[in-house]
Amino acid sequence: MRRPASPPAAAPAEGSIYRSLFGAYPDALLLVDSSGCIVLANPEAEHLLGYAAGELAGLMVEALVPDAIRPRHAAYREAYSHEPKARPMGTQMELVARRRDGREVMVEIALSPLYIEGQPYVVAAVRGIEAYPRVRQALQRARYSEFVAQMGRLAVDTRDPQLLLQQVPAVAADALQVDAAVVFLLEQSRLEFHVAGGVGLLAGEGLGSRCPNRPDAPPGFVLAQGRSVTVADFRSERRFAVPPDYLAQGLVSALAVPLVDRGQIIGVLTVRSRQPERFGDDELHFLESLSNLLAASLQRSQSEEALNHAQRMESVGQLTGGIAHDFNNLLTVIQGNLQVLEEHPALEADADAQQLVAAATRASRRGAELTGKLLAFSRRQQLSPTEVDVGELIESLADMLRRTLDQRIRIEVTAAAHGLRCVADAGQLESALLNIAINSRDAMPAGGTLSFACTPCTALPADVAADLGERVHREAFVKITIADTGEGMTDTVRERVFEPFFTTKELGRGTGLGMSTVYGFVKQSRGSIRLNTAPGAGTQVTLYLPQVRGDAEHEDPALDAAACLPTGLDVLLVEDDPEVRSVVRQFLLALGCRVSEFEDAESALASLAAGGRCNVLLTDIALGAGMRGSELARQVQSRWPSVAVLLMSGYSAELLQAQTGGAAAWELLRKPYERAELARAIARALKARS
Repeated sequence: MRRPASPPAAAPAEGSIYRSLFGAYPDALLLVDSSGCIVLANPEAEHLLGYAAGELAGLMVEALVPDAIRPRHAAYREAYSHEPKARPMGTQMELVARRRDGREVMVEIALSPLYIEGQPYVVAAVRGIEAYPRVRQALQRARYSEFVAQMGRLAVDTRDPQLLLQQVPAVAADALQVDAAVVFLLEQSRLEFHVAGGVGLLAGEGLGSRCPNRPDAPPGFVLAQGRSVTVADFRSERRFAVPPDYLAQGLVSALAVPLVDRGQIIGVLTVRSRQPERFGDDELHFLESLSNLLAASLQRSQSEEALNHAQRMESVGQLTGGIAHDFNNLLTVIQGNLQVLEEHPALEADADAQQLVAAATRASRRGAELTGKLLAFSRRQQLSPTEVDVGELIESLADMLRRTLDQRIRIEVTAAAHGLRCVADAGQLESALLNIAINSRDAMPAGGTLSFACTPCTALPADVAADLGERVHREAFVKITIADTGEGMTDTVRERVFEPFFTTKELGRGTGLGMSTVYGFVKQSRGSIRLNTAPGAGTQVTLYLPQVRGDAEHEDPALDAAACLPTGLDVLLVEDDPEVRSVVRQFLLALGCRVSEFEDAESALASLAAGGRCNVLLTDIALGAGMRGSELARQVQSRWPSVAVLLMSGYSAELLQAQTGGAAAWELLRKPYERAELARAIARALKARS
């Protein structure tokens, strides 16, 4: 017997089906009336937009639109109401929705017109898209780009590299949401790193703390690799030794990129996280962008400092040159009057007075030496090559260094060949050797040995011979060697040691001009220079300078100066400083000369044109506002070629103007000078004329 069939289940009401579908739909749904008021919102809409159940109903739809685009949205809604049409999800329109807490969320919106009982409505299907991998990646990249742009603006606005060194790790940690970010900068010696900036620093990682540059340590490994390094998990890292503090603090992964300045790694920017495998390509590109910004800013700061330093040096040079000119005029007056006093009959037999005069004379000579050093410092001196007894100069310099350098540094002079002479500017050669000695001192902070040697160069090294060219077949050379037992240099430092403004010393301690000045002096002296060094093996600098061949004719300073001159010379003296003119006139009269003195070039020319007698023109180069002494010399030599010319100056940079139009043949007497020096200079001028 068949059982009767069960009655069919009652179908749900149509309204109940639609309401269930509305509530269960995975996208946020909003039903909006023609006035823009939200009539219904499903739970997903309330979740996406941050509202409690029932809070969306009754709100105007503009409440969900960011303030910046609200006026445009109202106009768009008005236009849509006049011509409603379906916008399926296939033609999405990306928008930003405003949550209840004010935060903005990226969404896609599809609109569909709907009529209920003849009344127009709009169904808005809203989908949050930030969870999409593609969108999440794009948002992350945009976020990184904004941080890079922020740092770029800071790099442009600030001139303080320390501010960037503080901000870059902070921005890196904030953008990447990591636990630590550190900037390691390489010391000039390239033997150590120091912490220049950071957040989340570990114990022992304070600002300024140092760590060795070793390939088995994290920053040293990056330098050794020469590229970015990613660590997925410190616990399984085998490429370098992981500091125990990393693991103790729960750090798991890391990303490190080198800071590169003109092709050379100068430091490392690293970030660390407590999450494994935290860093991918986007994080790498972001950190590389930050490191490039930081390296470029540091380079700009160094370039600006070098430029400012060069401008300061130029200003110091101009100021020093002017001071030296006036100071040398004063010293000429002082020394001249002291010499007159020394020979005055009233004081000749007074031993106490003679002692006082001698002390004052020595002091004035030291003043003249100081002025010369000021001119050398400011590089205002024109090279005046003479025959220099190298052994004698080195012995004198070594004596001075023994008194002034650290007593732990032993000064040795080996193979000093007295009488071995080179052709160079004696003052500049001494300055060059002093520069090298000071660098050696700085390379031996705990003491050591600094040695000097000079020998005839019997066989030039191949690279030196190639540098000197054809002159190696025509000239002999003196080899001067300065060696120390200091720290030595790396290959990178050695390659740049002669570059202007390059220094391995701390900020404020070195100008970076010392060795470049030495190089320029040696090349200008028609010589060559070589440097041999290695880390821990000391440094040896060798100068090759032209040697004086044969027995040259030398002036004997002890020779009677007056005997150098013919009697009754007519000297035309031109000097704008009356006190200097008075001293020089007394010198000339004591030498048996007849003197015609003038304070300007124009008066001197007029006297000669009127038939004035003149064997020697003795003129200062700087003559106030009128014609310069060099121009006066040119005109005199052109119109009266039998007149010998002797220029004098307290400012040797004026040779740059004097050595034009035949001035190279004129004798120059540098102030201050003694009567004997004046006599010998006049004798040389007469000899040059003949």
